[in-house]
Amino acid sequence: MRTPVIAGNWKLFKTIGEAIGLVKDLKPLVAGTKGVEIIVAPVFTALGRVADELAGSNILLAAQDCYWEEEGAFTGEVAPGMLKDAGCSHVIIGHSERRQYFGETDVTVNKKVKAAINAGLTAIVCVGETLAEREADKTFAIIETQLWGGLEGLAPEAFSKVVVAYEPVWAIGTGKTASDTQAQEVHAFIRSLIARCFSQESAAGLRILYGGSVKPDNIKELMAQPDIDGALVGGASLNSASFAAITNFAG
Repeated sequence: MRTPVIAGNWKLFKTIGEAIGLVKDLKPLVAGTKGVEIIVAPVFTALGRVADELAGSNILLAAQDCYWEEEGAFTGEVAPGMLKDAGCSHVIIGHSERRQYFGETDVTVNKKVKAAINAGLTAIVCVGETLAEREADKTFAIIETQLWGGLEGLAPEAFSKVVVAYEPVWAIGTGKTASDTQAQEVHAFIRSLIARCFSQESAAGLRILYGGSVKPDNIKELMAQPDIDGALVGGASLNSASFAAITNFAG
């Protein structure tokens, strides 16, 4: 059985005080949630303080990005080991916004994934196609390129520290959501690709999340699909009540 993952990507929102307030409100709402891995991903500046607030709770902490070197003359970057030191257990890598606005490539995703795993973090690796690519029937080709490029060179045992998030770019922040059937089709393709390129065991254990305008009113249908193992939530994770409702999808 694959334990579902519900992760909240806060993006460029929430001051330190606002971030602490959000998790204070969230903790009692999800304290009774069983069988779900709950993760929040604040901005870098709030990580340490949020980690302190989450101590002893059932909520884990992720960063939104990392660099692939542990130290050096890399102004503005944050190493995976530093994230672990700040209290993180996970890091999001290769989000479409990093690819679109900050020059992230499959090569840099691969470097970051390996560095994160080496530091003891779990990498949440994002893949997804644009609307133009979907309309040109390139979805599977794009996913295969991104996935193979981002995970190239990983040993099968490394997949215990990998989560994949499928985020169709056309559904992020637009209010549009891939239908549960559309999402399942891509998730099943991702699992088959991992089985073919790595191992059946890696594929069977891999958690694959859906991201793209996930809300309390569509999470149950998505989670009913056999290859959807959770969600990477954007806007709805900025409110404790809506994020808790998504986290408690089984209730």
